[in-house]
Amino acid sequence: MSSPLSPQQAAAPAHRAFSEAFGGEPDGVWRAPGRVNLIGEHTDYNEGFALPFAIDLAAHVAVQARPDRLVRLLSTHGGGVVELDLDALSRDGAPGWSVYPAGVAWALAEHGVRLPGFDLALDSTVPAGSGLSSSHAIECAVATALSELAGADLTPQDLVLVTQRAENAFVGAPTGILDQSASLRGTAGHAVFLDCRDQGVELIPFDADAAGLAVLVVDTKVAHSHAGGGYAERRASCELGAEVLGVEALRDVSSEDLAEARGLLDPVTFRRVRHVVTEDERVLATVEVLRTEGPAAIGPLLDASHASMRDDFEISCPELDLAVEAARSAGALGARMTGGGFGGSAIALIPRAAEGAVRDAVSAAFRRAGFTAPDLFTVVPAEGARRVL
Repeated sequence: MSSPLSPQQAAAPAHRAFSEAFGGEPDGVWRAPGRVNLIGEHTDYNEGFALPFAIDLAAHVAVQARPDRLVRLLSTHGGGVVELDLDALSRDGAPGWSVYPAGVAWALAEHGVRLPGFDLALDSTVPAGSGLSSSHAIECAVATALSELAGADLTPQDLVLVTQRAENAFVGAPTGILDQSASLRGTAGHAVFLDCRDQGVELIPFDADAAGLAVLVVDTKVAHSHAGGGYAERRASCELGAEVLGVEALRDVSSEDLAEARGLLDPVTFRRVRHVVTEDERVLATVEVLRTEGPAAIGPLLDASHASMRDDFEISCPELDLAVEAARSAGALGARMTGGGFGGSAIALIPRAAEGAVRDAVSAAFRRAGFTAPDLFTVVPAEGARRVL
């Protein structure tokens, strides 16, 4: 296993790309991590609970303020320099990945932050479309950088709302606050216990390595997008369920209410509601188990979460189900898809001693099924967004 990169080494590709494209030195380099959601899927926009953690894969942005209103954006993943007018930012005018930094700049301006023009070079190790929140990693890195360069006195909680506004109103993805909260508020060795009603955060120890465990990510290579229809449809179903049940949000429904809810809702909406209600309860149970028994005891909760997403919320896919099944059969303590669904990644909590067997079993199962070979890698809870150079 190779040694982890130092913060300076990890920042080097963005710094180098900036200097090559724009000349000179950036004002700084900022990073924001992707995230794995340990448990609590599609609960955030229902004002419920979630338990993500920031991971050791991140987006880095090298940024320099400009004296004019021009924005120039470059990614190490290609596509050339994108030029935008800071005073005329629009979704239609921001091609490809540039929609994320453009959306953040737009949302900061709406928030009252007076931004300068800027040059920005992006380098990210968070695989796009993998369910590890590559887009929010970009947004959180940009938001952290621009707010500092503008001298804005914004808290991490402020930046959570700014990036959510960028996603919802500019990018057009009806996401909640889970991803931003993990990226902006994460801490090494901990999961972020998030109350999505009041944005309350409690850091819960989650040191899998110290317990002899690892979190294995299986990137199925089935790309997904939160701006797609499936995510919006699920959110609309949840809003309908809350309206029919007469509550502010599904956070206010308990499992004891489900028998009555079944008689009031159509079968599809009922299943969507049942997932959210039981997933909230699984998050609370996971937090309690982590506090009292430790990481090795949460496997059954991860398994139950996946079954609920597969059967009630219907956001899994054959590749995700196969990854989960193969990992469990080879010794994983628990496994589930993570992220918004319709593709992306699964996670498996595995004993370190079983890592090779689980990796081999998942790869072999994908070969037998004729699926594209997945990417497999482990992640650890890491620090949240910050300046590194």
